Amino acid sequence: MKFIITITLILFFFCTQFLFAQERNVSVSVVNLSSNKGNVVFSLFHQGDFLRKPLQAKASPVQDSLSNVTFKAVAPGEYAIVCYHDENENGKMDFQPNGIPLEAYGASNNILRFGPPQFEDAKFRVRDKNVSLEIKL
Repeated sequence: MKFIITITLILFFFCTQFLFAQERNVSVSVVNLSSNKGNVVFSLFHQGDFLRKPLQAKASPVQDSLSNVTFKAVAPGEYAIVCYHDENENGKMDFQPNGIPLEAYGASNNILRFGPPQFEDAKFRVRDKNVSLEIKL
């Protein structure tokens, strides 16, 4: 019985090591920002929680009209990133009374239409390599 428990623990250890070894980094850049004020807020989403609850969220200051972040330990799968330029640093995206955004925003794959971004338009895959993306606001 001790032998079976020992083998099970060893297999569990190696399986978890393999799974964690598969995690990758996703680096995101926003360039040509209209001002050096504030931060760019980046959110990484799965499809089921898109635009509601990010897996990871980060803010990065704007320097020389550019902002960068890296999401670490991202498991293989499909994701989308949405970001906005929080120029006034109030921690939220500001809108006009009619719902039109007051701050520049963008999404992975740089496809924006009227209304909020759609997961299908913004999705990208994380596989066996780190991912680098550039988003235009």
